[in-house]
Amino acid sequence: MGSGYLRPAPGTIGSAFALVVFVLVLVNQPVWIQAAATVIATAVGTWAATTVSRALSDGDPSEVVVDELAGMWVALIGATTPTQWIVAFFVFRLFDIVKPFPANVAESLPEGIGIMADDIVAGAYTLAVIWLLTWQQIL
Repeated sequence: MGSGYLRPAPGTIGSAFALVVFVLVLVNQPVWIQAAATVIATAVGTWAATTVSRALSDGDPSEVVVDELAGMWVALIGATTPTQWIVAFFVFRLFDIVKPFPANVAESLPEGIGIMADDIVAGAYTLAVIWLLTWQQIL
């Protein structure tokens, strides 16, 4: 929706946009709907990222932020409180930037799969952190 063209830090802006959309549209939905929406966003995003990557002859164009959307939505599955949302945003950005294994390897997969995969891994790591902190009653 154009957030990838905003500067500086289009990935951070895309992640913030994804958080806002999640809170406005998905937060009150059952977890299975949140997960289904995330799977659909990932599938459509993989196709879109491949298409844009080919058109721009760029392996991972900064204008493509649908990967941040899908990764943030993975991170937010089941999150219900503003504290969880904010912590998820910052933890996701950290994991997306640092790219701990296997995100660093997933990034090298071809075309849209690689563009999306590292963010899905970062989202999964974030989801685990949020669930652990919630289970420990920290969040």
